[in-house]
Amino acid sequence: MLTVLRRIAQEIDLAGDLMSALNIVARCVREAMQVHLCRIYLVDHKQKCYVLMAFDNNDKLPVPSSSVALDDSLLGLVSQRVAPVAHLNLVGNDLSEKLAFLGVPIVHHQQVLGVIAVEEANHRLFTEDEEAFLVTLAAQVAGTVVHAKEMGFVFKEGAKPLEIKCLQGISAVSGVAIGTAKVVYPPADLDAVPDRSTNNIDEELQRFKDALDLAQKDIVQLQQKIEPVLPLEEQVLFSAYLQVLSSAELKDDVDEEIQKGQWAEGALRNVIKKHMMQFALMEDLYLRERAEDILALGQRILYHLQERSLEPTQYPAKTILIGEKLTAADLADVPEGALCGVISYSGSHNSHVAILARAFNIPTIMSATGLAVTELEAKAVILDGYHGCLYVEPSMQLSKNYERWAKEEKELDRALQGLSNLPSQTVDGRAVSLLLNAGLMRDVGLSLNKAAEGIGLFRTEMSFMDKAKFPTETEQREVYRQVLQAFSPRPVTMRTLDIGGDKALPYLPIQEENPFLGWRGIRFTLDHPDIFLMQLRALLSASEHLENLQILFPMITSVEEVDEALQLLSRAYEEVKAQGLNVTMPKVGVMLEVPAAIFQIKALAERVDFFSVGSNDLTQYILAVDRNNTRVCSRFDVLHPAVLRTLQYAVERAHAYHKPISLCGELASDAVAAVLLLGLGFDQLSMNAGILLRIKWIIRTIPYARASALVQEVLALNNVSLIRTEVEKVLDEAGLGGLIRAGKS
Repeated sequence: MLTVLRRIAQEIDLAGDLMSALNIVARCVREAMQVHLCRIYLVDHKQKCYVLMAFDNNDKLPVPSSSVALDDSLLGLVSQRVAPVAHLNLVGNDLSEKLAFLGVPIVHHQQVLGVIAVEEANHRLFTEDEEAFLVTLAAQVAGTVVHAKEMGFVFKEGAKPLEIKCLQGISAVSGVAIGTAKVVYPPADLDAVPDRSTNNIDEELQRFKDALDLAQKDIVQLQQKIEPVLPLEEQVLFSAYLQVLSSAELKDDVDEEIQKGQWAEGALRNVIKKHMMQFALMEDLYLRERAEDILALGQRILYHLQERSLEPTQYPAKTILIGEKLTAADLADVPEGALCGVISYSGSHNSHVAILARAFNIPTIMSATGLAVTELEAKAVILDGYHGCLYVEPSMQLSKNYERWAKEEKELDRALQGLSNLPSQTVDGRAVSLLLNAGLMRDVGLSLNKAAEGIGLFRTEMSFMDKAKFPTETEQREVYRQVLQAFSPRPVTMRTLDIGGDKALPYLPIQEENPFLGWRGIRFTLDHPDIFLMQLRALLSASEHLENLQILFPMITSVEEVDEALQLLSRAYEEVKAQGLNVTMPKVGVMLEVPAAIFQIKALAERVDFFSVGSNDLTQYILAVDRNNTRVCSRFDVLHPAVLRTLQYAVERAHAYHKPISLCGELASDAVAAVLLLGLGFDQLSMNAGILLRIKWIIRTIPYARASALVQEVLALNNVSLIRTEVEKVLDEAGLGGLIRAGKS
C-alpha cells in the first residue's frame, strides 16, 4: 500500500485541478482496494448537502447520486463520528443486493470537508490495513481540497474549480515567493557552432586565450560579489568553476583541436562536449550533474569568442528567476536583495542551483513542467515551495491568500528571533542541545548565532575541496583555528576527512562502480596514514588553549577501524606535544551511519566518548536506496518504520552505556522528524543555521512526555504516510502548523 500511496500522491501533485485530482484518487483507490465502487463527496454547507465530486466503478454498481443530504445514514454517520465507518450486509435504498461499505472523513482542523467511501457488492470484511490506507489518503486529499478552496474553488454547475495556469516540479527549498518572472537563456549556443577550418592557427589560439581570460574575470567578479553573503562551503562552487577554467587540461585540449585546423569556436565545442560526456557517463548522479556546469562554462567562453560583451540584464525588484538550465552563476548575476525565488526546468535536489538556493534560503523548484518557458517572461507569479508549484498570473483571491501567508511567514521568523537566547528545553524539563552543521567559514559572524550551542558537524573535507592539491598542515591548522576561536568556549565537533561517495576531490578522482559502498571516509584515511596524521596534527595544534575541539570519525564499520584511528590520534598527540604545544586530548566520537556500527555500540562505547548518527547515509543503507538516483529516490524516506526503530535502538544502547548521542543530517531539519527525535531521546541535534530556531520552537512547545508517547504510537504503524500524518496532527494541535505549510498555522 505504501507504494500505491506514494504513486497517488505524485499523481495528485501533477493534476491540473481539484476535479482531476479527485478522479485520480477515486480510480486508484478502487483499483488498489479491488472494490466495485469508490465515490468522493465534498460538503456544500451553503446547500446543506454532500456533492459528488468523483467516482469510479466497474459497472457492478450503478452511478451514485450527484448529491446526498447531510443526514444520509452512512455518510452522515461518518461526519458525525469524524471517524471511519464500516458496515456489512447493508441493503442500499436503490440496490437489490447487499453491500459492504467503508467510509472515512476528509478532515482539516477538526472540520469535516467530505467523505471517501468504497463499496463492494460481495460479502467481505475491510481489514485494518485497508482502513489505515484510506485514512492516510483522506488526510492527503484534505490538503488538496483546502488548497483548492484557497485558490478560489466554489461549488457551481459541474463543480469545476477556477482554471489556474501553473508549473509543477520538485520542491528543493520550501517557502513562499511573490514576484515577477525573469527568464534567462544561455549566453551562447554551442550546438549551433559549425565546423570551420582555419589557416591562421596562431590567431585562433590567441582568440581562445583571450576568451578564456574574460570568462575567468566574469567568474571572479561574481565570486567577489557573492562572497560577503555566502558561506565558504557554498563558495567552493565558484572556486570549482575557476579551477576548470584555469586547468591545463581544458586549455591544452582546445589548443590541440585548433592545431589540427579547427577554428576556436569549433575546437571549444568539441572539447566541452567530450568533457560533458565523461561526466554524463558516470554512475553517480552528483557527478553526472556536473556536466551541466561544464556546459555553462563553455557557453560563457563561447560568448566572448563571438566578440560579445555581457551586457547587464535588467531584473525586477522581486525576481523569480526561471530558466531551462539555470547555473549558480545565473543566480549570482541577480542584484543583491532582488532574488526571491528560483525555477529550473532541469536539475535535481543536488544541482548547484539547488545547493546555492538552500544557502540563501530562497524558495526553489527543480524539474518544472507544465508551461513553456517562453510564456513566462515578465508575468506576475507566485512560487509555492511547499507544494512545488508556480502560479502564473494568479487570481486576486489567490494573490491575497499568498500575500497573507508570506506576511505570516515573515512575522513567524521575526517572532522566533525571541527564542535565540532562551534554553532549548521542553516545558517538562528535557534539554536538547541544538548545534550547527558547517563547512569552511571566512565570515566568522556565524559565531554570533546565539541560538546555536556549538558546531555539531564541521565538514573538514571542504578545506580539501577548495584546493588544487592536498592542503598543507599549516593551511589546515589556520582554518580549524579560526573556527574553534569563533565558537569558543562552545564545542566544535570536527569530522575527519570524509571523501568518496558523492564527495570527490578535484585532484583525486576515485572511479568506482558503487562509490557509496566503496573507498570513502575512514577507509580512505586509514589507507593514507600520512594524510590522516597531517590532519590530526593540524586539528590538535589548532585547539591549543581553547579546549573546545571534539573529533569525529566517519564511516565506521568495525571496532578495528576505531582502534587504528585512535592509535594514529595518540601518535599525532605525542608529536604535537613534542613541538612544545600545550594541548589536551579532545573527546572522540564515531558516526553511526552504517548499520554494522549500530550493532557494535557496546564495544564502541568502551573506546569513544560520544556517538553521532549520520541520518542521510544510515537511511540509504537501511533501505538500500540511493537518494540521488531519480529512479528510486521516492523510496528514500527517513520516517520509514525500520529507520525509526533503528534510531530508537541506537539511542537506547548509547544511553545504556552512558554515552551522549546526537544526530546530524537532513532528518534534524525536518519539523515532523524533529518531534520524533525529541521523543526518541537524542541529546543533541545538529542542523543548518536557517532552520535552528524553528526546531527550538518545537522543543519549547511540545512536552517530552507527549513526544515520547507519540514515538510509541507511530512505531506501532507500518505506513510511512500515516506516520507523517499522525505527527503533523500533533504539530497542528500544538499550534506549530506554520512549520509544515505556508503561513503561521
